[in-house]
Amino acid sequence: MHSTARPSPSGTAALEAPLRGRVAVVTGAARGIGEALARRLSAAGMHVALVGREARTLHAAASSLTIPSQCVKADVTDQAALDEAARQVADGLGAASVVVANAGVAAGGPFRMTDADLWRRVVDVNLVGAANTARAFLPQLTRTRGYFLQVASTAAFGSAPMMSAYCASKAGAESFAQSLRGELEPDGIAVGIAYLHWTGTDMIAGLDEHPVLRALRADQPWFARRVHTPEQVADWLATGVARRAAHVYAPPWLRWCQPLRPLFPLMVSRIARREMRRRPAAEFGAETGFLGAGGRADWEGYTSAARGGSAPLR
Repeated sequence: MHSTARPSPSGTAALEAPLRGRVAVVTGAARGIGEALARRLSAAGMHVALVGREARTLHAAASSLTIPSQCVKADVTDQAALDEAARQVADGLGAASVVVANAGVAAGGPFRMTDADLWRRVVDVNLVGAANTARAFLPQLTRTRGYFLQVASTAAFGSAPMMSAYCASKAGAESFAQSLRGELEPDGIAVGIAYLHWTGTDMIAGLDEHPVLRALRADQPWFARRVHTPEQVADWLATGVARRAAHVYAPPWLRWCQPLRPLFPLMVSRIARREMRRRPAAEFGAETGFLGAGGRADWEGYTSAARGGSAPLR
């Protein structure tokens, strides 16, 4: 049986002991939570492979790591690129013992006003990208009897209007990881799911520009409105990695929300209906598009490749 990640009274050293000298792969490591987690795992003594689309930003993130690491530029929606990334990691650092499927993007706005390719890109990165990551690194995790951590979200608890692609993809990622867990447990591979709440990355920098999301947060209890730093979230995730936890909650009080999940869609719908009746429909479509610099960079790279060009280095 695997545990749920909790703060340990034994201190940092006890958490670092099972990680030291091993290899970790973190996707979406160029910025935000991925970057913070790469630093935290490196500080625990792990050799970290940072995987992402933004080569320059990846190398900047890796420059602060204390243990020899590796940067691999790859689009998680490209299976061939991830297979090559897995080969590079094995050749450069050794077989991965930990793989964190963290790469994710979000887009806001009404479904009917959202470009179909943009909507599909969110699902491709957050869900298909997670499956591609698992497929590429499962041979290594099988050899090391390792740990696969899928980064999900409280968006899987109760889907918010104006975030249909993100919520659908995170619910799908959760379900994928649950299914994968049952398949891989006989091989000694542990699968964890991380549930993240409000985290201070560039993805939510424009949170207050989206009326429904602003209202949803305003109606939450004070402790649920708190925005946690990527570094704090990385600490919780690293604790989960060290314990091979089946569930990681960031923040930890989210574990108590699991039994209440059937109520969340009703609560979200009630708040959303109230807010949408107050405002003209045009207001909700004003901010349609990707949230945060990471999402915009991914979209720029994707559309450039689709046109036959090359994305600029970042």
